[in-house]
Amino acid sequence: MAALRAGLLGEIVGMSIDTLRTNKMRSALTVLGVVIGITSIVGMTSLIRGFDESLRDSIRTLGPNTIYVQKFGALSVSSGASFLEVLKRPNLTIDDARAIARDSPSVDIVDVWLGATGSSQSRMHYAGQRTKPLAIMGTTENFAGVSFVDLVVGRFFTSNDIEHRRQVVVLGQTPFQSLFPNVDPIGKKVRIGRHEFTVVGVVGKRPSPGGFDMGADDFAVIPYTAHEKVYGKVPRTRAGNTNFSAGFRTAMIAVVPREDVNRAVAMREVEQTMRIRHNLKLDQPNDFDLLTQDAMMKVWDQISQATFLALVVISSIALMVGGIGVMAIMMISVTERTREIGVRKALGARRREILWQFLIEAAFLTSFGGVLGILLGSAIGLSIHWISGFPVSLPWWSFAIGIGFSAGVGIFFGLFPAIKASRLDPIEALRYE
Repeated sequence: MAALRAGLLGEIVGMSIDTLRTNKMRSALTVLGVVIGITSIVGMTSLIRGFDESLRDSIRTLGPNTIYVQKFGALSVSSGASFLEVLKRPNLTIDDARAIARDSPSVDIVDVWLGATGSSQSRMHYAGQRTKPLAIMGTTENFAGVSFVDLVVGRFFTSNDIEHRRQVVVLGQTPFQSLFPNVDPIGKKVRIGRHEFTVVGVVGKRPSPGGFDMGADDFAVIPYTAHEKVYGKVPRTRAGNTNFSAGFRTAMIAVVPREDVNRAVAMREVEQTMRIRHNLKLDQPNDFDLLTQDAMMKVWDQISQATFLALVVISSIALMVGGIGVMAIMMISVTERTREIGVRKALGARRREILWQFLIEAAFLTSFGGVLGILLGSAIGLSIHWISGFPVSLPWWSFAIGIGFSAGVGIFFGLFPAIKASRLDPIEALRYE
C-alpha cells in the first residue's frame, strides 16, 4: 500500500514537472514575484545582520566597565529628547573631569576628550602632502588606558607633556598611512593649522562602527593643553544656550571605576558630582548623559529589533504580492487545462490526486523561485561587500526561512486553484473547448 502511494506521488510529481517545462513563460511569470520577495529578504537580512554583528563588536571595544559622560548621546536620542533640547545643555569641560577625579572615590582613571564631537576637524600637512579632514582630539595621558587602542610605534604623551603644553601628536592609521606610507614618522614635524607638532607615536587600526569605513581611524591625539592652545578652551555655556558652534565645543569624559568597586556605585558618584557641578535641583533631570557598554547595547537592540520588524513587514508584503500572482496564474492554468482535467478524471483520477498535482506544481514553482531569490539576494549582499566593504552576514536560517516561506506561499495561494481544479465536473470539463 505504501509502495503504491509512493508510486502515485512520484507520478504526480513527474506530471507536475512536465507541465511546468511545457509552459516555461507561464512558469516564469508565476515565479517572478516570489523571486523578488525572497531576494529582498535574503539581501536585506545579509546587510542588516552584517552591520548588526559588526556594530556589536565595535560597542564591545568600549570596555565593559567604562563610564562615558557626554553632553548628549545615544540615551538622549532613545529618551525622545529633541536635538535642540539636548544642544541647549551646558558643555562639559576639563573642570568637570577634574571634579570627578577629585570627588568620586570609587573612580580609578578619568580621561577627557576634547573635539570628540567633531568640532576640531583639521587637515594635517607634511612635506607638501595633506590629509583629509581629521578629528583632532585633545586628551590626557590616560587615553590609551580607557580607549583600548594599541601603540604600534613610538610612545604616548605623558603628564609632563601635558603640563608643559608640548605640541606632540599621536597619529591614527589614516594620517599615518596618508603622510608616512614608507617613512618612519617618529620625530617628524607635521602642521595642524598654523601650529607644528612632533609625531611621537602611532596607534593601530580601530574597529569601525558596523565594519564600514566610517572614519574610525581618521583622527590624531594631542595633549588637551595643546588642544586648548590651537582651538581655544571649551566655552562654559549655561543651560539654555542656543549658540550652535558653542554647543558642539564640548568635552567627553571617560571614567574607569576601581577594580574593587561595583560600577553602579561609581556611576552614582559620578552622577552626583556632575549634578552638583551643574547646580541641579532634586526635581530636575540630568543635563548630561551617562553611557556604558550595556546601555549602548540596549539602545542598539531597540533599533535593530525595529529594523528587523520593518524588514519582516516589507518582505511579507512582497511575498503576498508574489503569492497573489501565483494564484492568478494558477487560476489561468486551471482554466486552460480544464479538458485535461476532465480526461484525467474520466480515466479514474480522484479529486485528491488532482488537488495534489496543482499544489505540488505551485509549491515546486515557488520553491524554485525561493532558491533563485536566495542566490540573487546572496549575490547582491556579497557584491555590495566587495565593492564598498560594507559588512555582510549570511546566516543559514535566512536560507531555511527563504525556502520555507516560498513553499508556504505556493501551498497557501495555490490551494484555491487546486481545490477548484479538483472539483471540476468531468463531463462539463470534457465539453470545454
